Amino acid sequence: MRGEGLLRELAPQVLGAVVRRYGHFDTAEDAVQEAMIAAAAQWPRDGVPDDPKAWLIAVAARRLTDLLRAEQARRRREETWTLPATAPSADDLGDADDTLILLFLCCHPALPPEQQIALTLRSVAGLTTQEIARAFLVPEPTMGQRISRAKQRVKASRVPFRLPADRAERLAAVLRVLYLIFTEGYVSTAGPRAYREELSTEAIRLTRIVHRLLPRDADVAGLLALMLLTDARRAARVGKDGALIPLESQDRSLWRQDMIEEGVELVTAALKIASGPYQLQAAIAALHDEAPTAADTDWPQIEALYEALLSMAPNPMTALNHAVAVAMARGPEPALALVTALEEDKRLASHHRLHAVRAHLLEMAGDVPGALAAYRLAAQHTRSLPEQRYLNTKAATLALD
Repeated sequence: MRGEGLLRELAPQVLGAVVRRYGHFDTAEDAVQEAMIAAAAQWPRDGVPDDPKAWLIAVAARRLTDLLRAEQARRRREETWTLPATAPSADDLGDADDTLILLFLCCHPALPPEQQIALTLRSVAGLTTQEIARAFLVPEPTMGQRISRAKQRVKASRVPFRLPADRAERLAAVLRVLYLIFTEGYVSTAGPRAYREELSTEAIRLTRIVHRLLPRDADVAGLLALMLLTDARRAARVGKDGALIPLESQDRSLWRQDMIEEGVELVTAALKIASGPYQLQAAIAALHDEAPTAADTDWPQIEALYEALLSMAPNPMTALNHAVAVAMARGPEPALALVTALEEDKRLASHHRLHAVRAHLLEMAGDVPGALAAYRLAAQHTRSLPEQRYLNTKAATLALD
């Protein structure tokens, strides 16, 4: 592995080594980022070192010394920290444990979700502040402040650099953050792009790491399966003109069969251990992926899986997906009744998907004026330009019929 991929892989290992040895998570994170930048500039010119991890640790340790001395001078106070003359070797520490500990640290319960996501992408994924800001369509200074506040909260919490006692509870937060990163990458909520490949790809990479560390955890396996089974369809989601292509119209020959096979194997094994929300969502994705054509989709089974998911982890988006499954399995009328009931949920009041689903169901029921109005309303409520174009195109097509 060379280049950017190598740096991304080494980022959490190097940060874990430096924090475990010296402490100062917030300052160490800055030092490691600077080491990564130095490597990106020097390695293409001078060649990758024989031991790239040790090189990065040594550079980060030297930079950490400089940063801590500068901080000491600014605050005009004496500190009792000392640094050894040499950095730890690359073999001193457990890479696996360090990566997992960093994920737990970045997903500290004291941090709001947006800070957990930003800190995970910065500290564990090795993305720069500029890259993260670009991915989430916010100014770089805003993202920089978000990351800085997150680091300060972690520092103030004085959490020791070790696996937390409440690992099961904290693991749920880690998986939630990885799920949110993947979802934002696969279905961008705003901006000109239908998806942000860098986010979904990074979420899969990080989830693979967690799965390697916790291979018998059914939730981790379920989440990885869900990501693979969903991302397998990415190449077919957008046409050459940039237009969104709905699932039933996609060219299934473009779907990644290797990812589908891996995802099915993972979810099959995970379901034998436990049936959690990630496993059920992955099972639904597998039913879509394994259907030779849209007409062959096992909608009754998908409806049943959504009902099980709703009973386990109720939320309005799952309820909307359940309504679609009901429509495909039993017709639009019972599904429209479900969507009407969801209109009372304030969490969906301004969400474009409520109106988009209603439009789809009304179109299925033959109510063209109602579907036309709902598609136009949905287009007004989304901040995603591809979604907007798709919904407006649906409305225009209905208007011409």
